[in-house]
Amino acid sequence: MKDNKKVTLWELYLTKEIGIEFKACLYFFSILFYYCVYRMIGGIFDASILHMTEMIFTCYFIGYIQVYLLWNFDEADQMGVKEICGMLLCTALYCAVAHFGSWFDKNLLVLLIFAVYILIVYICVFFIYKSKRRIDDKRLNEDLRLFQTEHKKSE
Repeated sequence: MKDNKKVTLWELYLTKEIGIEFKACLYFFSILFYYCVYRMIGGIFDASILHMTEMIFTCYFIGYIQVYLLWNFDEADQMGVKEICGMLLCTALYCAVAHFGSWFDKNLLVLLIFAVYILIVYICVFFIYKSKRRIDDKRLNEDLRLFQTEHKKSE
């Protein structure tokens, strides 16, 4: 009989894919928010479907790079040189696509502010994941204590 307690390769793969999906949605929302604010400040109250398509595809592409090539740096335990380099590289990729896709009408000041904004988003996401791990650890430890208490009562 198969041991159902072991994590299968499929489950590991699926976990990574769900993480990429979550990242893509999170970063897409953040980028779209900045884009919409930029457009509204300029008096434009609609968004380009082409730009939004480029944004979501870029978010998925960079999500795969983050997870499979760059150590999933936004979910790291500590923020070190490696994680900062990952953030800078991905920010540069977002900025390159934004520039060549004319998301901000090739306005270099807006693009520079966008770069700073994306770095702030990465830092916030890093701390959100870190907080979530701490909360999950507390919950798991509490569940373990409850299990141990129940197990001792049944002996």
